[in-house]
Amino acid sequence: LYDPADQRTCLICGDRATGLHYGIISCEGCKGFFKRSICNKRVYRCSRDKNCEMSRKQRNRCQYCRLLKCLQMGMNRKAIREDGMPGGRNKSIGPVQITEEEIERIMSGQEFKEEAPEHTWGNNGDSDHSSPSNGASEGNQPSPASTLSSNRSVEINGYTAALRDQYINTSMSTHYQLLPHLFGYTAQSGLLAPQPRSVFPQSHPLVLQLVAAEDLAPLATPMLIEDGYKVTQVELFALLCRLADELLFRQISWIKKLPFFCELSIEDYTCLLSSTWQELILLSCLTIYSAQIFGDLADVTAKYTPSDDELQGFSEDGMEVMERLIYLFRKFHQLKISNEEYACMKAINFLNQDIRGLSSISQLEQLNKRYWYVCQDYIEYKYPHQPKRFPEIMMCLPEIRCIAGKLVNVPLEQLPLLFKAVLHSCKSSLTSYRTGPSPCVTTSSGN
Repeated sequence: LYDPADQRTCLICGDRATGLHYGIISCEGCKGFFKRSICNKRVYRCSRDKNCEMSRKQRNRCQYCRLLKCLQMGMNRKAIREDGMPGGRNKSIGPVQITEEEIERIMSGQEFKEEAPEHTWGNNGDSDHSSPSNGASEGNQPSPASTLSSNRSVEINGYTAALRDQYINTSMSTHYQLLPHLFGYTAQSGLLAPQPRSVFPQSHPLVLQLVAAEDLAPLATPMLIEDGYKVTQVELFALLCRLADELLFRQISWIKKLPFFCELSIEDYTCLLSSTWQELILLSCLTIYSAQIFGDLADVTAKYTPSDDELQGFSEDGMEVMERLIYLFRKFHQLKISNEEYACMKAINFLNQDIRGLSSISQLEQLNKRYWYVCQDYIEYKYPHQPKRFPEIMMCLPEIRCIAGKLVNVPLEQLPLLFKAVLHSCKSSLTSYRTGPSPCVTTSSGN
């Protein structure tokens, strides 16, 4: 039967509409874009005449004109929940007509500036910025969120094409919403549960066992390119695949060395690895292998020049992953994660009893709790002047899971450009507010 609803089109871009979102008929893409733009208080810029074409294929090329049309067509920002969670604040709220002056205040960011300031996700009220060993004094180093949108930190070799306009002039969100699954994660694993803090002698050997299971040797995949050589998209993609292969192989070897290897079945380990390998690789790249990834690999990506088509076709998913990765890199650099903390984070992330298809769920839960408390005890003993360090580190895990999940949606052909943008931005940021000799992790004895 013919259903007129199937023929509805988005009032913003003309794509197939999925329903009434924030007061008007729109597609999922424009719904999500509007929500992110308002929740994250983003300010865009149009490089043309503020009248760019809005179609399904063209909508990603100018975020300014897309948000402008959302507002002009009546999308209601007051229908967005203030906590950023799914579901509107009031389903009965319809479209709104606001004045040109109001629209200009939103587009320029003036309205956001006049709102009450919010805590950034990176701080969240937990950072002990006064601690000298935290490497992040408020007086001499800007917070990650406050610097992400600066031209210096997100430059891409002077490009002036669409991507530059898209993200150099895109303000970083003033906060990261607490991810929904974080609440379940903390409730199950006891993030806030009080524990006796006199068991460090028992915790230390378990932490050392986890560190011993890690392959801390430098990555063996060659990442040296001779001067003057121009790296192609295909060559860079092939290099990224080789790196992923090596990193995945290291995770397989790691499982066999775990101190609790005999406590679970091979089937459960296979299930856990297939669900978490992207997260494990991402975590290792941001910590124990960061010197190579943000050094040698960044040098290789610097020799790759994307085409105009690649720049203009960069997706919103890629843009969001890029922002989150840069932010998380700065967070880890600020915290100076030790090898011991990394090993604990990795084990806790791996022992995820919520993954479908597992048979030993109760054993997994006990293992997860064991290493959760071991990590908490170790950190609180080693960093007595940073009482919020443990929860702050643990809150990085759901962000890693979120990024790994979103990476799947980024088209493969966009990965070379994504890595180039992230690595170059992170490397540039190190020179702008470096607090130590390198971004790589340090052992606890060095802190």
